[in-house]
Amino acid sequence: MNRWLVPALALALIAASAASLLAGTVWLRPQDVLAAIAHPSDDLPGLIVLQIRLPRVLLAMMIGGILGLSGAVLQGLLRNPLAEPGLLGVSAGASLGAVIAIYYGFSASFSLASPLFGLAGGFVTASVAFLLARGGGTLALILAGSAVTAIAAAGTEVALNLAPNPYAAYEIMNWLMGSLADRGWDHVRLAAPFIVAGGALLLATGPALDVLALGETQAESLGVAVGRMRLIALIGTALGVGAATAVAGAIGFVGLVAPHVVRPLVHHQPGRLLLPSALTGALIVVLADTATRVMRLGGPPINLGVLISLVGAPFFLWLVLHVRTRTA
Repeated sequence: MNRWLVPALALALIAASAASLLAGTVWLRPQDVLAAIAHPSDDLPGLIVLQIRLPRVLLAMMIGGILGLSGAVLQGLLRNPLAEPGLLGVSAGASLGAVIAIYYGFSASFSLASPLFGLAGGFVTASVAFLLARGGGTLALILAGSAVTAIAAAGTEVALNLAPNPYAAYEIMNWLMGSLADRGWDHVRLAAPFIVAGGALLLATGPALDVLALGETQAESLGVAVGRMRLIALIGTALGVGAATAVAGAIGFVGLVAPHVVRPLVHHQPGRLLLPSALTGALIVVLADTATRVMRLGGPPINLGVLISLVGAPFFLWLVLHVRTRTA
C-alpha cells in the first residue's frame, strides 16, 4: 500500500483539481476548459478558467499542501498527535496582521495590503514565540506559541469590537472565516515563493523526525541537532503557513486532520508521513473549495474555513477521545 500511496494521492489531487475547474456558478464542459488552457482567449470560458478558477485551484493546492505538511512536521517534532500549525501562533499572527490592514483602511486602497500585513504578522509572532522558548525545549515552545496565539487573538477581537464601521467589521469577519473567493494571480505570485521555501525546509526535517521519535536524548546522542531542527521547522512553518493564512485567511483543522488520515498507511513513520500529508491536505482544501462554489443553502456562499471546520471539529473530538482511550 505504501508504494502506491503517493501516486494514488497525486492522481486523486489531479482529478479533484480538474473537477474544480469545471464547477461553479457557471458550469463548464471539459472541452471548454482544455480549449481555454491550450488557446487562451478573452471569451467567457477562457476568462473563467484562466483568471478565476485556475489561480484559485493553485492556491488551494499550495495552501492545503503546506498546512498538511506543517501539521505532520509539528506532530513529529513535538511528539503530540494534537499539534497543528496554529499551535505556534503563526496563523493567529497572520490573521491579526490582515485585520490591522483592514481596520486602518490599507486594504481598501491597495488590494494586496491584507496579505502583506498578514505575512508580516505571521513572521512577528513566530519570531516572538521562538525567542520566548529559546533554550527551553519542546514544552516551552508549545507554551510560548499558546501565549502568542492568545495575545494575537485578543488583538483581533479588539479590532473587531472597535471596528470603525459595519463594512470594516464585515471584512474582518469574512477574513477570519477563510476564503479563496476573489483571489487571483497576484495572490499566487505573492504566496508561492514563501510556501515553496517553507515546504522545502519542512521536508528537509524528515530523516531527523524518524530519529526524534526515539526521544530527544536519544536523537541528540545519534547526532541530531534537535534545537537546529526545531528552528528549521519553525521557520518553515512561519514562511509557508504565514503566507497561506495571509492570502486565504484562517483555515483550521487541515494540518491536524491530514496527517492522521494517512499515518496508518505509512506505519506511523514520521519521516514517510510528510509528502502524503501534504498531498492529503491539498486534496482536502481543493475539494472543500469546490464544495463552497456548488453548495447553495439559500443564502451567501459558505466560507472555506467554515466548511472545513464543520468537518474538522467532529474529527478533532474523535481524535481527543481516541487518544484518551489509548492512554487510559
